[in-house]
Amino acid sequence: MRLHCLGTVGYHPNRARHTSCYFLPESGIVLDAGSGAFRLGELVETDHLDILISHAHLDHTFGLTFLLDVLYQVEKRRGRPLEKLRIHGEANKLAAIQSHVFNELIFPVALDADWIAIDDRPTFSIGEVDVAWRAQDHPGGSVAYRLDWKPLGKRPAKRLVYATDTTGDTTAQHSEWSAGADVLMHECYFRDAAADWAVKTGHSYAGRVAEVASLSRPKHLLLTHINPIEEAEDAVGMESIRKKVACTVTLATDEMTLDF
Repeated sequence: MRLHCLGTVGYHPNRARHTSCYFLPESGIVLDAGSGAFRLGELVETDHLDILISHAHLDHTFGLTFLLDVLYQVEKRRGRPLEKLRIHGEANKLAAIQSHVFNELIFPVALDADWIAIDDRPTFSIGEVDVAWRAQDHPGGSVAYRLDWKPLGKRPAKRLVYATDTTGDTTAQHSEWSAGADVLMHECYFRDAAADWAVKTGHSYAGRVAEVASLSRPKHLLLTHINPIEEAEDAVGMESIRKKVACTVTLATDEMTLDF
């Protein structure tokens, strides 16, 4: 599987990064639709796009308004339109997006998509991918997603966990739910020195992320949703995390790819 990091920062874009959007072209699955979503058009391989929304904050949903251009690019490049566009999320979050982001006074063109509430579906499938979700601690609420691919031919089973906009769940239930991921994508908005701000704003800091990873034991920890005012090459204090976990640790950057 190949993961494309199209937007890796939180809150607002900066000179190097757009806001949250990640893509799995082989499965046609998009994780959140921040401003990085404008990069989707040239990468689409399937006849469908399924967008998993973690929550309704603008840095994760504003890019839905870019999909008109994305759909045009896909049709122009492939000579046929996308057959299905589905947007998955909690019912109240989807309703807020439709009522506000797509309010005719803000964005006057309706998006031709199926809006699918996940509230009564703790697990569901998108093609060959089994999807599960779990509520997280964040202002207004957010959800983590777990994606599981069954073995296929010579390809073994694969697991990816996407946990953004969270204080970092260290409960036994969450550790078991997310255990053994090939890739744990976890937000790391603050350095340890700003741990108090993480608690106040509903985000994670480096030490907390290391604790989460130590409990769930992923093969690869991919740090995402970086603080936009942190423009240093090491925006989170990578070594402090690497010393505490027994897995590969990578800081996500825009347009990087990760095979797993």
